[in-house]
Amino acid sequence: MGLNFNGFHRIKYLDWGKHGEGADTLVCVHGVTRNGHDFDNLAERLCKKYRVICPDVVGRGESDHLINGEGYDYLQYNADMNVLLARLNAPKVDWLGTSMGGIIGMVLASLPQTPIRRLILNDIGPEIRRDSLVEIGEYIGRSGEFRNRKDLENYMRKIYAEFHPMSDDDWAHMVEHASVRTRTGKYRLRMDPAIGDAFRSQISLFDLDMWDTWDKIQCPVLILRGEKSKFFAKDTAEKMLERHPNASLVEFADAGHTPTLRNKEQIDVVEKWLKETNYR
Repeated sequence: MGLNFNGFHRIKYLDWGKHGEGADTLVCVHGVTRNGHDFDNLAERLCKKYRVICPDVVGRGESDHLINGEGYDYLQYNADMNVLLARLNAPKVDWLGTSMGGIIGMVLASLPQTPIRRLILNDIGPEIRRDSLVEIGEYIGRSGEFRNRKDLENYMRKIYAEFHPMSDDDWAHMVEHASVRTRTGKYRLRMDPAIGDAFRSQISLFDLDMWDTWDKIQCPVLILRGEKSKFFAKDTAEKMLERHPNASLVEFADAGHTPTLRNKEQIDVVEKWLKETNYR
């Protein structure tokens, strides 16, 4: 249960794999318009060794919507994820965050006595150009309703065109878990439209700058980047490597924002890094 001045809200999460005392735990947090099912393929593979936790951030998927939509901000998201970490009763966790999930991860990993022992950032860094944020803000929460699932899928194929790789089955999976049928028989995205209003109101006149946060992170970091990503610039990724002695970078060809982490090649990279990277 999350909490703010307007009351409590429930956070839904998927819980895969080992649940025994001391089991290694990997928390996977999705992007701003997505949900925990984005990590189904990765979790299915890694749950043989890890307990894999995939939450729906508040307002998305099967989690509650906030009473006051102005509350959709990183203070709320960070607080909710802290409650989730406490519920898991795991002294240390590994964190994989895609876009928004990576921003949350960077903030939590930068704090004293953080429970995050290793951090994986999927197409996100401490610097984002304002024009990239404005571009995303153009469509968040504005999709409306669709006559049928095919129309919804066509819409998603358009706005998520940089997602890679995506097979027809992957698109069907995305539509299945990112949509809900209305009382009139139409379809809409499974997220609170108020998220878009909050997002647009929080875009400043300047680029997002979290370099002070990045410089406080001490744990090992794996940086994943789509080679065609306009959202996460290559020079930002290279600057991250220069400023962090225990960070590494892997780029995926043909992917933009974001690599989907659904195929074998991309999951192999994550699994190999977790297997081979030491932590304190």
